[in-house]
Amino acid sequence: PGLTVARRGGGGTRATVALERAGVAFTVHPYEIPADASESSVGESAASALGVSADEVFKTLVAEVDGKPVCGLVPVSGTLSLKALAKAAGGKRARMAESSDAERLTGYVTGGISPFGQLRSLPTYVDASASAHDAIYVSAGRRGLQLRVSPDDLLTQTRASSVEGLAAG
Repeated sequence: PGLTVARRGGGGTRATVALERAGVAFTVHPYEIPADASESSVGESAASALGVSADEVFKTLVAEVDGKPVCGLVPVSGTLSLKALAKAAGGKRARMAESSDAERLTGYVTGGISPFGQLRSLPTYVDASASAHDAIYVSAGRRGLQLRVSPDDLLTQTRASSVEGLAAG
């Protein structure tokens, strides 16, 4: 089933512009973030607001493997396995990047980091569970805005590697 480009409010972001330029089909989905949502629960809020499973909404996390920045995408229902990320990136140790570093590298605010249209294209690793879905949701580059895209297009456009066990929990 093909996805069509359809904007429902929200306007464009660097992420949507990058996908449009690449001719990738996607849909944009704005949603309300509850006032009491913590930074760690924004993804679950998105899944709930969009009426989809938390396994279909992926968070984009910036980490460092042996001091080099990378991105890891995992379902919002899980956490990023730093051990699996380090192994996938061919390194020894991984740690989460500081929010300020993630924002500087990607050009997006924490809670709205998209894998698409980043200021600096980071090596990207996606939990293999993404391929179980026809389409998944990722941040469109702004809090309260998700985009729905096929996992194949995500992997192709970000030159990502699919990694078994990247998500823990």
